[in-house]
Amino acid sequence: MRPARSLLKKVYGYEAFRGQQEAAIATVLAGQDALVIMPTGGGKSICYQLPSMLSQGVGIVVSPLIALMEDQVSALQQLGIKAAYLNSSQSPEAQAEVISLLQRQQLQLLYVAPERLLMPQTLVWLQQIELALFAIDEAHCVSQWGHDFRKDYLALDRLKSLFPHTPLIALTATADARTQADIIKRLQLSQPEILAGGFDRPNIRYQVSARGNARQQLKKFLAGYQQQAGIIYCLSRKKTEATAAWLSAEGYTALPYHAGLPAQLRAQHQTRFLREDGLIMVATIAFGMGIDKPDVRFVVHLDLPKSIEAYYQETGRAGRDGEPAEAWMLYGLQDVVRLRQMLDSSDMSDAQKMIERHKLNSLLAWCEVTQCRRQALLSYFDEDYPGPCGNCDNCLQAPPVIDATEAAQKLLSCIYRTGQRFGVGHVLDVLLGKETEKVRQFNHQQLSTFAIGRSGDCQHWSQHQWQALLRQLMVHGLVSVDVNAYGALQLTPASRPLLRGEMTFQCREAVQSPASRDGSDQPKIKASIELEEADLPLFEALREYRRQLASELAVPPYVVFHDSTLKAMAELKPSTKQEMAAISGVGAAKLEKYGDQFTRLIADFTP
Repeated sequence: MRPARSLLKKVYGYEAFRGQQEAAIATVLAGQDALVIMPTGGGKSICYQLPSMLSQGVGIVVSPLIALMEDQVSALQQLGIKAAYLNSSQSPEAQAEVISLLQRQQLQLLYVAPERLLMPQTLVWLQQIELALFAIDEAHCVSQWGHDFRKDYLALDRLKSLFPHTPLIALTATADARTQADIIKRLQLSQPEILAGGFDRPNIRYQVSARGNARQQLKKFLAGYQQQAGIIYCLSRKKTEATAAWLSAEGYTALPYHAGLPAQLRAQHQTRFLREDGLIMVATIAFGMGIDKPDVRFVVHLDLPKSIEAYYQETGRAGRDGEPAEAWMLYGLQDVVRLRQMLDSSDMSDAQKMIERHKLNSLLAWCEVTQCRRQALLSYFDEDYPGPCGNCDNCLQAPPVIDATEAAQKLLSCIYRTGQRFGVGHVLDVLLGKETEKVRQFNHQQLSTFAIGRSGDCQHWSQHQWQALLRQLMVHGLVSVDVNAYGALQLTPASRPLLRGEMTFQCREAVQSPASRDGSDQPKIKASIELEEADLPLFEALREYRRQLASELAVPPYVVFHDSTLKAMAELKPSTKQEMAAISGVGAAKLEKYGDQFTRLIADFTP
C-alpha cells in the first residue's frame, strides 16, 4: 500500500489514512467487491478515487446527485485528477466531449447518474474500454430498508452480470445490519468485504427539545451562531418558505429550498449556500444529500424526521471539517400524527408501510430516552458505545425521571371513557376539566374521568407535562393513533397491565417549559483549533483571498482550501513552498497553483 500512501500525500496533502480507507482501497485494488459504511465526512470518496488513480482503467462513480456533479468534478480537477461527469444537464456538445475523453482512456474518474449509466449506448461504450471499478455512492438508495429508497437504483444489479470482473464498491453513511444485507443482495455483490468505519461523529452535539413557541426557541438557539452556515429542516414547503422569510426579516441571510421551487432557483440557492459564508438554508429533505460544505456549524430540525437513518444522514451534514457542530431538534405530538397520516395515505405497499412505522417508532423512542443520546443512537446501528459522551443534552443536563404510574392510568382511562375516537386536544380537555363547546356537545363533562388530571399526585401538572407523558406512552406502545379516524387516540393490548395496576410506568419529567430547553443554557461549543488573537487578522486575510480565488474559479471556497488548512497556515506561517507542503490539506497540485500567492500573503503579515 506504499503507492496509495504516497498518492494520498501528493494529491490530497494528508499524511495518513482514516478509519477503513486503507482497507477499502486494498480490497478494490485486489479486484474484490466491498461495502463501505463510513459516517458523513469520514472520507468515503478517497476509497474509490485513489484506486481509480492507481489502476489502468477509469473509475465509474454512480451518483444520484446531478445538481452537485459539477462541483464534485471541479474539486477533483483542483487536485489534478482527470475527472468528468455525464448527465442530462449538459449540452449535447459537452456530452460528446466527455464521451470522446472516455473512449480515448483520458479520464481517471467519470461521475454518472444511474439512469444515464444504464442507457444501452453508455453500456456499449463502457464495454469497449478498460474499467478500474464501479463505485455506487449513496448505496442505501438501493434498499427498501434505507431511508431514501430510489427505484432507479434497483436496475444497478445489471452491472455485475455485464461486468463480472470489474470490482464494485458500494458506499453509504447509514446502513444497519438489515440494510447492509439488502444492499449486498440487490447489487449482487460477490463475497464483499464489509468495512464499517463506525457511525460516531464525536464533534456533533445532539439536543432534542419539546416544541413550544418554535420561532422564539429557534431565535434563542441561533443567537450563538451569528454569521455561521447552517441548515434548518422543515416538513412542509409552506413552512420552509415562511421560516426563511421570517429569518431574513430578523437579519439573517436565509434561503428556502424545496422540490416545488423552479429548478433554476433551486440551483441558484444551492450554489449560494456552497459558495457564501454564513448563509442558512431552510429546506425540506429535498436538500442536502452529497453536500460537501465542510463548515456547516448546525443542523436544526423544526419538525420530526421520518426515521433515525434520515436524522443521522441529515445531521451528518454538520461539522464535516471535524470542528464542533450542533444538531438540535424540536418536536411535538402533532409531528407524530402528521407523519403517520402521510405514511398511511401513501401508495406504499403494506410491507413498506410496516417498515416505515417501525422506523418512526424507533425515532420517537430515541427522542424520549433519558440516557446518553449518542449511546442510544449508535446502538440503533448495532455499534457499542461505552458512554456517557458528555456532548448531548442528556449528558450535559440529566433529565429527571419520575414514577408516572398514577398519571398514566388516568390518561389511559380518559382515552377509554371518551370512546377511543378523539384526538389529543379533546382528550386532554376532558382530563383537565375544560368545559369546551366540544366537551359539552358530547356531554363528556359528565364522565368519571372529567378533571381527573387535576387530582392526586398530578394535580399541578401542566398541559405540556401531560403531552410529554402521552408521547412516552405512544413510544412504549401503550397508545396508538388511528390516522383513518382523524388522529383518534386508542389503547393497545399492552396498556391493560398498567390499567390493572400490574405494572408501573417511569417517564422523564417535563419540568421545564419548552421554550427554556433550547440548548442556549448549555456550554458553548469551541473550535478544536483555537488561534491566538494575534493570528486572527492573518486567518481572515487568508479567508478573504481564498474567497476571491474561488469566485474567479466559480467553485466553493473550500475547494481551494478548507478552513482547517488556513488555520494551520495562520498558526505555522510557512515562508516557503516546502514548508507549505508540510501542512495537511496541501497537495502537489494546489501547492503548484497557490503556494506562491499564499506564502507571499503570509509574509506580508509576518514581522
